[in-house]
Amino acid sequence: MEPRAVLQLRDLLVRYPGAPEPTLHGLELSLGAGERLALVGPSGCGKSTVARAVLQLLPAGSQCQGELLLAGVDPRHLPPPELRRLRGEAVGLVFQDPMTRLNPLLSIGAHLADTLAAHRPQAPSGALRERAESLLRRVGIGPERYGSYPHEFSGGMRQRVAIALAMALSPKLVIADEPTTSLDVAVAAQVMAELSQLCRESGSALLLISHNLALAGQWCDRIAVLDQGGLVEQGPARALLQAPRSALGQRLVARARALENSRSVAPQQAPLLLEIAGLRCWHRLGGPLWAPRWLKAVDGVSLRLQAGETVGLVGASGCGKSTLCRALLGLTPVRGGSVRLEGRDLLSHRGGRQQRQLRRQIQMVFQDPLACLNPQMRVGEAIADPLLIHGLASRSVALERARQQLAAVGLNPPERFEQRRPRQLSGGQQQRVAIARALILQPKLLLCDESVSMLDAEVQAEILELLRDLQQRLGLGLLFVTHDLAVASGFCHRVIVLDGGRIVEEGPGAALLADPQAAITRTLVDACPRLP
Repeated sequence: MEPRAVLQLRDLLVRYPGAPEPTLHGLELSLGAGERLALVGPSGCGKSTVARAVLQLLPAGSQCQGELLLAGVDPRHLPPPELRRLRGEAVGLVFQDPMTRLNPLLSIGAHLADTLAAHRPQAPSGALRERAESLLRRVGIGPERYGSYPHEFSGGMRQRVAIALAMALSPKLVIADEPTTSLDVAVAAQVMAELSQLCRESGSALLLISHNLALAGQWCDRIAVLDQGGLVEQGPARALLQAPRSALGQRLVARARALENSRSVAPQQAPLLLEIAGLRCWHRLGGPLWAPRWLKAVDGVSLRLQAGETVGLVGASGCGKSTLCRALLGLTPVRGGSVRLEGRDLLSHRGGRQQRQLRRQIQMVFQDPLACLNPQMRVGEAIADPLLIHGLASRSVALERARQQLAAVGLNPPERFEQRRPRQLSGGQQQRVAIARALILQPKLLLCDESVSMLDAEVQAEILELLRDLQQRLGLGLLFVTHDLAVASGFCHRVIVLDGGRIVEEGPGAALLADPQAAITRTLVDACPRLP
């Protein structure tokens, strides 16, 4: 092993229980002290499996062979108490979704204090609290929030807490698995800056698992490209992004550049599909009856969408993008305004068959595919289920349509995927299934809430191309929610910027990128990572 290597993988093989092929096969990778390495590759290539193998979080019955050394120790040979001590002291993990690590019944301070106490049992409680408050301050959270609970924090603040937990014991290695996927670009930049600074100060190495090549190039010294469980290329980040040697690296970089530079041609005059006028979604926060306090999540939004048109909704976290989508679906209360779909008022029908028929014309693709997929249902059944719920097909016909949808979103052959359950798929594959489920009812309006943010550039391009094709064939209207202005400007015909529940700027995406007028638009443009 190299003198200062904190992670050494040599000829590593990982096979999940029942899997016909290994997920990792002959992987060679090393990471030195203080180094920052980005691991990139297409969905399903094994990126997250690397993290699970290093931490020994693989499912029971998994096969893990080859050399695996973490800070000079093989975690596979440690008894459970020592393995738990190694996790945290030698390696910290930042998850994609911080809520998978945060207990909703514990305060933020208790999370940190418990972590510290588990590894420092002799330390007095006062010292533990002092260290916990110091960690919170380091990630930009005031000590007055020590007693707050996870649900009281925004997504960006929860990710900061996750970073504080990962860095609590100054580990030699920090693994960040897609840590900014769910964050807008401004918050993502802050989170990555804080994580990088903490790693520098403690001398920790950083292994960043990401599908975002521009983000990888901005924050890491080296990039390693993974494909089908093996390493196909690695090198200095800037050099690799400017002149990749492998076929996969060239394809990924080309796709990423195409997403940055693509431009959508505005559709010709088409029938009006959606008309929103003065929509308000206010949530009462308390206060006396005569002077209530309101959270104005959506505050007087008006927009029009033609059939076959894509309108992008961008803005910082908490600006009202997702609330607007949920209001259109009837998933959140509406306080005022009107919504018309093909001239029919969506808000005047509060229930019954007519509303179900109208709502069927609007479908949503959520950011987290597991939020809309039953973990107990097989993929084919999950996609066919909407047809059965609405009584539109027999079970056999619905399952055949589900196979067609699997093929349409690139999961071929369908027979290979229809019997799997969601957690047996990669994150990108899960999102394809969610898109197939949304499309099976052939809606007229599709709401995409960060629906490609979890996908690598190559798969993003394929999914966006699929959506464009559907628009051309079906006249499908799209409301495309994203935090990535570069993707929005290339994919959407128009882009609307929200801030504080209001529209602050609107126009072609290229114009907003070139000359942003609103302060929030300038912030988003400045924070958006670009390829060198």
